[in-house]
Amino acid sequence: MDIIFRLLIQIPILLVTLTIHEFSHGYVAYLLGDDTAKRAGRLTLNPISHIDPIGLLMLFIVRIGWAKPVPVNPYNFKNQKRDMAITAAAGPASNFVMAIILSVVYNLLNTTNLNMDLIIVQIFIFMLQYAILINLALGIFNLIPIPPMDGSKIIGGFLSDEAYYKYTAQERKGAQILMIIFAISFVFRLNLIGAIIMPPLNFFLKLLIGISY
Repeated sequence: MDIIFRLLIQIPILLVTLTIHEFSHGYVAYLLGDDTAKRAGRLTLNPISHIDPIGLLMLFIVRIGWAKPVPVNPYNFKNQKRDMAITAAAGPASNFVMAIILSVVYNLLNTTNLNMDLIIVQIFIFMLQYAILINLALGIFNLIPIPPMDGSKIIGGFLSDEAYYKYTAQERKGAQILMIIFAISFVFRLNLIGAIIMPPLNFFLKLLIGISY
């Protein structure tokens, strides 16, 4: 498939995936008592509200990126640690649910007598494969337990109060570490994050649709 044509297919899928991820954070936070995302206009499925230009660019450069984080005020929660962990888990969970739903569609199509020589069928199969791949990759990536990743907040829910506040206070340092990793990956053509997420990504791809990346 021509690279420009691939991008025309991939970009909408990326935008939808990132949007659902961030919307899920905001919606679950809202259900738990925090309306910060709603007041900020982020409780929406409009991709424009969630796009982070640098994060989107990183998706194409190093295959891992991010959207603009949904604002959350943990002081609005009844139980800060627990509810923050649940809110953080909502993003990756939405990606895994989407991957499972799409894999069911993918497997159903493979059991039908489709003419695989038809361009429209090939395009649709490619879209499904890519959507499943990017949802799994985004979900796994966000579970990395480095602040400010979702994984750090999920783990925070199991820490003591003192350890939790010390851990979450490292968000700025953690973000700097991630940016350094991205920079090294780009300059030296090393997929350092990929080395972490590829084993579980390929495991789940094989499990869901019988292929690996």
